[in-house]
Amino acid sequence: QVQLVESGGGLVQAGGSLRLSCVASGRTFSRYVMGWFRQAPGKEREFVAGISWSGGSTLYGDSVKGRFTISRDNAKNTVYLQMNSLKPEDTAVYYCAADGSRWYPDQKKKDYDYWGQGTQVTVSS
Repeated sequence: QVQLVESGGGLVQAGGSLRLSCVASGRTFSRYVMGWFRQAPGKEREFVAGISWSGGSTLYGDSVKGRFTISRDNAKNTVYLQMNSLKPEDTAVYYCAADGSRWYPDQKKKDYDYWGQGTQVTVSS
C-alpha cells in the first residue's frame, strides 16, 4: 500500500513557474514508477509526465514537453514536477500516481495503482 500526498499547487500568472511535490508513504517508494496526471473541468484525466524507479528514464505528454520536468528523490520518498512557462491551458487538478508493475513509465491511467488527492493549479492570463 502506498499513500500519496501532493502539494505546491496555487495561482500563477501565465509565463510563471510552479513546483509540485508528491510525498509517498511506505519503504518501497524506490520500486515504483511515478507519474503526474492532470484533469481540467469537463475533460478526461491526462498524462503529464512519468519517471522510472531510478529516475534514469522519463516520459512527457506532448503538451508539456520542453516546459515541465519530472524528477524524484528516493531518499525523501518524493517526486517533483517543475512547471515552467505555464499557460492558462495548464489549469487543472494535478495528481500524483504510482505504478508498481512496470520498469518504465507509460501514459495509461489504468496502469497506475495508487493515486493522490490532487492539487489545484490555476494559471491566469
